[in-house]
Amino acid sequence: MQTLKIGTRGSPLALAQAHETRARLMKAHDLPEQAFEVVAISTSGDRIQDRPLSEAGGKGLFTKEIEEALLDGRIDIAVHSSKDMPTVLPKGLELSTFLPREDARDAFIGKTAKRISDLPYGARVGSSSLRRQALIRRMRPDLEVVMFRGNVQTRLRKLDVGVADGTILAYAGLKRLGLESVITDLMPLDVFPPAPGQGAIGIESRIGDGPVEKMLAAIRDVPTGQALACERAFLAALDGSCRTPIAGHATVSGEKLSFAGLIISPDGAESHEVKLDGSAQGAAAIGAEAARSVRAKAGAKFFEGWA
Repeated sequence: MQTLKIGTRGSPLALAQAHETRARLMKAHDLPEQAFEVVAISTSGDRIQDRPLSEAGGKGLFTKEIEEALLDGRIDIAVHSSKDMPTVLPKGLELSTFLPREDARDAFIGKTAKRISDLPYGARVGSSSLRRQALIRRMRPDLEVVMFRGNVQTRLRKLDVGVADGTILAYAGLKRLGLESVITDLMPLDVFPPAPGQGAIGIESRIGDGPVEKMLAAIRDVPTGQALACERAFLAALDGSCRTPIAGHATVSGEKLSFAGLIISPDGAESHEVKLDGSAQGAAAIGAEAARSVRAKAGAKFFEGWA
């Protein structure tokens, strides 16, 4: 393989993640930068800015064009934000590698107050995530949640011109962009649980591509892969997509895995939590069992009308 082509979205954060992947591969295999080519691909999710993703088709809008390039050989691997990945991948592709996970917490960026709890009555908070919208409403039912699409820089510009009084973004993304200084508060995991996969860079590749598999094996972080297997199984068992407010976070310590999951109604009025511990080797089974448990707690009617 003369040049490994790394596919990614073209946003500054996506490119930062692709460059991190390239740097790890360069170090692991003692290769020069010229051995890799970062290929930016425009996706439907990037182009659609006038409505929520839940109305436009869900998470696959951020991956479809990149996966097409992977399947037809225009790129060799695809680098993604794991939380943007659908639970079902196209035939012939797999999420084969995860890099070491960054901090999974959400960060609040406030213009009129440093914390959500300090915002004045009726203040506006911008978010395009149904999970974040629901959690904001659970914390502060009086707040007005406004639609906030675009990459990190676009959302920060919207704050600067007064579209909202604050917004919530992934701490990991802000760190990767060197924008920690804009953060005014970090949301505790138990109060504001993250999306499954948040903070983890996932690498998608073709099943059976031996040379690529060998290269990726050198940078694969096993504990992150186990945590994500649990979280994605939880999401899959609940039919999770951009249309469902679901949170889930697994941590791995040695051979032990601990998982905390939550489902919440879009208005934030009703929520159900689940916590499970077990062997990291059975990560996916733990996630699936957690989903069955929380679904039983909530009852079938809880999910009616979400889609």
